[in-house]
Amino acid sequence: MEIPLALKEIFKLAFAIAICQSAGVLGSIVAAPGWVFGPMWFALYTLMGITLYLVWQKRTKEQCHCAALQLFFFQLGLNTLWPYLFFGLREPLLALFEIGVLLCAIVVVIWQFWKIHKPAAYLLVPYAAWVAFVAYVNYATL
Repeated sequence: MEIPLALKEIFKLAFAIAICQSAGVLGSIVAAPGWVFGPMWFALYTLMGITLYLVWQKRTKEQCHCAALQLFFFQLGLNTLWPYLFFGLREPLLALFEIGVLLCAIVVVIWQFWKIHKPAAYLLVPYAAWVAFVAYVNYATL
């Protein structure tokens, strides 16, 4: 019995969201999310998962968008690294440098995704704004 196409797409969406939420879980190991930060990051990781799904769906045999997806996973890795630098190692200066690189990577991903799927790019704008805010908070701790 074959799985209906709509159900396959739901599984793909859930998988994409789970990948992004996993990054949040890894980051939360060293930093207990507060009442504002936890729900905000949950929402942002969900938006990132939806974005990943939308771009993933735009793949064709001729164009896989591999470079854009690799950049997405690069920035997701940087996102996972920041709490370890800031909370785990207690290195706010190193964390500030890293979050600056992360913010630049997010902007590049938005730009790349804009060429592939504009709504997907828009979904990353709140994430970029939140990371800019977190960078400011990081800077304020120096």
